Amino acid sequence: MKHKPLKAYLSGGMEYAKNEGINWREDLDQWIHKNLGHSVFNPNKESEKYLSKSLSGRSFRLLKSTDIKAYTKIVRKFVESDSKEIATRSDYVVCYWDKSAQQGAGTKGELTIARYFNKPVYMVTRISKEKIPGWVLGCVTKHFSSFEQLKDYLETIY
Repeated sequence: MKHKPLKAYLSGGMEYAKNEGINWREDLDQWIHKNLGHSVFNPNKESEKYLSKSLSGRSFRLLKSTDIKAYTKIVRKFVESDSKEIATRSDYVVCYWDKSAQQGAGTKGELTIARYFNKPVYMVTRISKEKIPGWVLGCVTKHFSSFEQLKDYLETIY
């Protein structure tokens, strides 16, 4: 009997990140597929699918200042779908903790959900532990200072 592949959730800053964090997620998404054979939930891809259907050419980020009600409605969809993804369909979370993750709220929420549902959280960061909120540190299973270190570890355990 064939087992369903494990699934990774890629957590990190989007709202305040350069290119919404697309680059690191795309690189890691491809690496996980190729080297581990796991599936990946990439919030950049999922939000792009949803926004392309629901906004018809309008700017999602611009809605925050022009139509807060519409913006909030969309963000609630993301909160619900991402939370459900971590709680029910993902096996582990990879978090890239940088200044954009610190500035936003989504990553903190995702790590909390992962911790609550006993999902391992692997954090990549160059930020000193003293500058990371204690709550966030309490959600993390293992820390890495580079994606290369993370990849070596993931290959070892998976």
